[in-house]
Amino acid sequence: MPAIQTKAMTKTYRYTEQRPGLGGAVRGLFRPDRRERVAVDTLDLTVPRGQIIGLLGPNGAGKTTTIKMLCGLLRPTSGEVEVFGHRPAKRGYDFLSRISVVFGQRSMLWWDVSTYDSLLIHREMYALPKPRFDQAVEDLSERLQVQDILNIPVRKLSLGQRMRCELILALLHGPDLLFADEPTVGLDVVAKLTVRNFLAELNRDLGTTIVLTSHDMNDVAALCERVAVINHGRIIFDGDLTALRGRADAGIDADLDQVMSKLFTEAADA
Repeated sequence: MPAIQTKAMTKTYRYTEQRPGLGGAVRGLFRPDRRERVAVDTLDLTVPRGQIIGLLGPNGAGKTTTIKMLCGLLRPTSGEVEVFGHRPAKRGYDFLSRISVVFGQRSMLWWDVSTYDSLLIHREMYALPKPRFDQAVEDLSERLQVQDILNIPVRKLSLGQRMRCELILALLHGPDLLFADEPTVGLDVVAKLTVRNFLAELNRDLGTTIVLTSHDMNDVAALCERVAVINHGRIIFDGDLTALRGRADAGIDADLDQVMSKLFTEAADA
């Protein structure tokens, strides 16, 4: 059984468009102009266990919507989606205990308390025995080199320190699948390298499946054995980086940002 399996997964948003001015507001009350926008369009995706896959695309392409459906935060409008055999939208405990999500621009840590206090809250949420909790905290904090900052209030940590602590929180319960949405956004070069090395070790040592979204092509080149490129809710490429460069008629050392730009230009012209 693969870690992730989707068939024709689609998400459509329905909304009302209001014309400008008071007259438009009044007309909208009696004759609303209803529209639809397809964020994810019949997406088929299979991710084997233990793989690191990069989910790439421009802003608004449907990457985050896809991740939210895969982790159960959104329900697909149509199609099928299974993660480790579970229907994510049901948000069952067995399913939630096997996944975790890290959003680079959103924090799960409590701002005014220490990271360790947030970890204690998550210990209760996942009903972790104390020996397992203590071992996880020791192992993760050592790997991420944050042993000396776990008891400092989160608001006093740097962005790089907070992201490393976010990863400890996300991985405390030992999930089999990690969704990492822009985990290195805003970080300096050293902090980015630390996060990349940690994710690579996590996959190599524990076999954790990782779905990575990033606009930093260095993240992708360093971590992903496979990339799926999404544009307007559809997958326009699925393969390794060598094949991606070949698709864009670029050399093996070609800059990945330029490769992606050419790919999106071709898709727009098609």
